[in-house]
Amino acid sequence: MTPASGSPSPDARFGGHVVLVTGSSSGIGAATAHQFAAAGATVVVNSATSVDAGQALAAELPHATYVQADVSDEAACGRMIDEVIAAHGRLDVLVNNAGTTAVIPHGDLEAATPDVWRRIFDVNVIGTWQLTVAAVPHLRASGRGQIVNVSSLAGTRPVGSSIPYACSKAAVSHMTHLLANTLGPDVRVNAVAPGLVDTPWTEDWTAVREFVRAQAPMQRSATPEDVAEIILALARSTFVTGEVVVIDGGLNLR
Repeated sequence: MTPASGSPSPDARFGGHVVLVTGSSSGIGAATAHQFAAAGATVVVNSATSVDAGQALAAELPHATYVQADVSDEAACGRMIDEVIAAHGRLDVLVNNAGTTAVIPHGDLEAATPDVWRRIFDVNVIGTWQLTVAAVPHLRASGRGQIVNVSSLAGTRPVGSSIPYACSKAAVSHMTHLLANTLGPDVRVNAVAPGLVDTPWTEDWTAVREFVRAQAPMQRSATPEDVAEIILALARSTFVTGEVVVIDGGLNLR
C-alpha cells in the first residue's frame, strides 16, 4: 500500500528525530531532506541564499521548518542551532551538506588564488567544523546523535572541479575520521564521498558526464537520490562510525 502524499513511509525509522540538513534548498540536500521526512523525521531545511526555494521545500514536507544561515559565519551557525532547539527541542542528526566550489582547471595554478582557497575552505571546512561544534552538545544530549558529512570523490582521488575544492573535501573526509574517534560512543560521525552528481551545479558539465558514462561500471552519473539513500543508510546503521563511503558507480575501479 502506498502512503498518502506527505505521510511518513511504513519505515518510519526516524520518527521523533530532528534532522538538520544544511544547503538543502536543492540537489543532494533537498533529496536528503525528502528522504528523512519520508522516514518520519522532522526536518530543518537550510540555505545561505536560496531563501524562497528553502522555504518552499520546508512547506512541502510534514513538520519541517526552514532556517536561513551561512555556515561560513560562526555567529550564524550558533543562531541556526539555537533556532532548531527553540523550534523542536532537540537535534538528533546533522547532515553537513552545504558547500561551494570554483571550476578551475588543475593546471591553472594562478587562477586558484588565495582568495579562492579561503572562500572554499570557509564554507566547506570551517563551516562544517563550526556548525558541528555548535551542534555536538545537543547531539550528545539526544542519546542517538550523529553527523553525516558530505565529502567528495575529489577528496580521495586527484580529480574535482578545482584543486582548492578537492583539498577542502580531503579535509572534510579526514575531519570525519578524527571526529568519529573523538566523539564516540555518544555521537557517530560518517561521510559520503560522491563522484559526479546530476545537480544544478553540474548541469553544464557535459564532457565530465560523458567521461563518467563511458568509464564507470554503472555507466551513469549519480542522482541526488542515490547519495541521499546512502546518507540515510549511514544514519540507520547504529554500529558504523568513521566511514567515508564513496558513491561513484564504480568509477574508482577504473
